[in-house]
Amino acid sequence: MTASQNNFAQNKFAQTNFDRAVWRIVSAIASGRVMSYGDVARAAGYPRHARMVSKAMSRSPEPLPWYRVVRSDRTIAFEAGSAPYNKQKSLLAKEGVEIVNGKVVPLDSDDEKDLDELLWGPQ
Repeated sequence: MTASQNNFAQNKFAQTNFDRAVWRIVSAIASGRVMSYGDVARAAGYPRHARMVSKAMSRSPEPLPWYRVVRSDRTIAFEAGSAPYNKQKSLLAKEGVEIVNGKVVPLDSDDEKDLDELLWGPQ
């Protein structure tokens, strides 16, 4: 195996591990809850990879609740009024999530909770 082939194989392995970690986290987001791309990346064990989360979600062989992932400022990442924006907003609304002035309103304050509790619920 040449050096470039080995590098490609290592990168493919890393991408697969990252993708699977992201899929696991996104699949675990509870109905009516959202996480930011950065939250997903951190929970997956890749804290500096928020920008790669949407690509990983798009590579999933199974449907994911992608609409539960929003920007760090709690806004939808699509252009307001666009078809994807309206679809995400509609899917979130069906789960009881409110969007006020373009921002997702949390069901209750998450300030006091740690990431494990947000992902897996109270113990």
